[in-house]
Amino acid sequence: MTIKQKLEVLATEKNTPCVTISLNTHRTHPENARDVIQLKNLITEAEERVLNEFDKRSVASLLKNLSEIKIDKNYNLDSLHIFISNDTKEIIKTPWSTRKNRVQIADSFGVRSLIKSLNRSEEYYILLLSQGGVTLYNATNDGITSEIQNSDFPFSENPHYVMDSEKLSDTKITDNMIREYFNNVDKAVVRVYNEKALPCVIICTEDNYSRYMQIADRPTIYLGYANINYNKIDAHHIAKQAWEIVKVLIDNRITKAINEIKETVGKGKVLTDLQEIYQAAIDGRGDLLIVHENFAQPVFMTGDRTFNLVTDKTKPNVIDDITSNIAWEVMSKKGRVFFSTQDEIKDFGKIVLKTRY
Repeated sequence: MTIKQKLEVLATEKNTPCVTISLNTHRTHPENARDVIQLKNLITEAEERVLNEFDKRSVASLLKNLSEIKIDKNYNLDSLHIFISNDTKEIIKTPWSTRKNRVQIADSFGVRSLIKSLNRSEEYYILLLSQGGVTLYNATNDGITSEIQNSDFPFSENPHYVMDSEKLSDTKITDNMIREYFNNVDKAVVRVYNEKALPCVIICTEDNYSRYMQIADRPTIYLGYANINYNKIDAHHIAKQAWEIVKVLIDNRITKAINEIKETVGKGKVLTDLQEIYQAAIDGRGDLLIVHENFAQPVFMTGDRTFNLVTDKTKPNVIDDITSNIAWEVMSKKGRVFFSTQDEIKDFGKIVLKTRY
């Protein structure tokens, strides 16, 4: 399942209790050796809290699931998220660091980190473009996941060349041949785009990019280009180049969202009170939610729609972080959710919601 599919399953599970363990991990030795120790400590903390808060027989399956957790430290990414209940055992690795190493215990899973990962996980195409051949890749974030291979891709070298030696010096004819080649490539990219509607980053020379965009049927599907280094056209290098372009677009998207909130102030549709935000979210009024990266708030529910703020998240019936619930309510009801470290959000506090009405 994709992260989105897993999120939908985990966010809708109601169980007493649901244990969520999140920790930052490391991709390389020797740092990743500490991950195993940190995970063991968090599992011990989770076991102790569960036994303190619940009858042992009622959580027997959960404790068994906890005891069976194992990870291969050699395949860690930047964070690890574990979701455990009597009925569920799910381990998810993400390429994004988490706010802090922590154990959450509630009647639902803490899915905030998955929402963040989903919002920051960008799937797109990378077009490695040259007259010597063209390859199209499917990428997610800073890694290539597969090469597109179909009746079009990969393209062999440009077959359009001038046969008449007297015309070789005619730059107009040569340029037309290149444009014809690129036109065929573009049409093939559009056919792939029509299947999944994923944008594309081009790796090529500046000259080729200029020609390509002049003939592109749908130039808006291309996010930009990075200069090709013919000595470094391996998958890792071109994915890193493309990701730098995509990351800027993500930051711009967050900036645009913050500006949208600012423009709405004064129209009665911007909420900054946590309780009002929660109620609007569960009512389906949430259109755009922005949460500061470092903000989390434990609460004790006093009713279906009300809560009291608390500081001790280990007390019974305390939701470790209400922002996780709010984010899911907004997202599941077709709203937009962003987690941001940008200082502009501080104008509103640590959490802000633009409502639909």
